[in-house]
Amino acid sequence: MADENGAVTAVSSSPTHTMRKPNRAHIELVAGLGVRDDAHMGETVKHRSRVAADPSQPNLRQVHLIHRELFEELASAGFSITPGEMGENITTQGIDLLGLPTGTLLTLGASAVVEVTGLRNPCGQLNGIQPGLLPATRVREANGNLVRKAGIMGVVRRGGRVAPGDVIRVELPRGPRRALEPV
Repeated sequence: MADENGAVTAVSSSPTHTMRKPNRAHIELVAGLGVRDDAHMGETVKHRSRVAADPSQPNLRQVHLIHRELFEELASAGFSITPGEMGENITTQGIDLLGLPTGTLLTLGASAVVEVTGLRNPCGQLNGIQPGLLPATRVREANGNLVRKAGIMGVVRRGGRVAPGDVIRVELPRGPRRALEPV
């Protein structure tokens, strides 16, 4: 896979643990922490189930990205999903997020850099948005492989402001590449 460019189509954040995150004019990414004023910001895990298991785990889920193309795919199956509704911080367009390897660097706008850590594992809360959304984002291929379509997660390596319309530059890792796994 060659390096590619895409764009930010929406940014969202919420200071509380809610599935839906309101769209914003911009968000600020903070190195080592995540999205300023977002409930998942921090060096250690903030996702409630992970905090219950071990609150000292490193936060590999500081930023959640979803590709706008997923919303179009879901629309063809009868769902009506808008940016921020599935809990993502950044909605992208023009990048095969699910095909990126672990360790890919995404430069968003002028300066922010997010390192891709893995896949979001879709959970039952998606069915609370619209019945049947969970199975629509977690499907089995003909060979039995489970495909998780609900976006990717990352950590902030360099902070900066991110807004709709910003260009996303993709830098693939050097050397052997590891496929994304749930984090």
